[in-house]
Amino acid sequence: MFTILIADDEERIRRLVSDFLRRDGYTVLQAADGGQAMELIDERLPSIDLIILDVMMPVYDGWSVLRHIRSKSREVPVMMLTARAEDTDEVFGFDLGADDYITKPFSPIVLSARVRALEKRCRQQDEGEAYVSGPLSINEMRREVTVNGSTVELTPKEYELLIYFKNNQNIAASRESILNAVWGYDYFGDLRTVDTHVKKLRAKLGSCGTMIQTVRGFGYRFEAAK
Repeated sequence: MFTILIADDEERIRRLVSDFLRRDGYTVLQAADGGQAMELIDERLPSIDLIILDVMMPVYDGWSVLRHIRSKSREVPVMMLTARAEDTDEVFGFDLGADDYITKPFSPIVLSARVRALEKRCRQQDEGEAYVSGPLSINEMRREVTVNGSTVELTPKEYELLIYFKNNQNIAASRESILNAVWGYDYFGDLRTVDTHVKKLRAKLGSCGTMIQTVRGFGYRFEAAK
């Protein structure tokens, strides 16, 4: 059973989201503040498949909870649910390791669809099922990338960069966020490292290299094949 933790200090929001998720067949855990969320995460993280976090919560805010989650697991997907709609907040969330970001007010139907998309991604990784977009195929279990059926030989960093792009599909990612996510916060190289690796990755992906689009003056965005 796919288990989801929803952490939000507004009971109305927790009830609304929980009702929709249970209707879709999910098991739902609830936390009314950041402290309760951390306790549930410490107690039950191996059995929690997805976490939905509000940013503005008492005791510990969503950013603190997200850092706590990522100190324990890089795999469990985290969706931020918040009234803070500024681009800087969204980018900050992705930099900390969030997988999705939904602003209030929101459509429960859209949220449910985004949850199903994250669930599908989790099951693909668990079952070794390949991600396929046009001629590009990525099998994370086998750590194998192919284009038109031919294996693409990538360096470890090129592979991590491609996985980062795939996991943040359709999201404009800054060079800073890419550098922090792929190379780590303790890396002292400059932003040209990202550009150099993107150039090499595009070349190795051949016709699929155009999926990595330049966002002028900002960074890059991965667009799936139509």
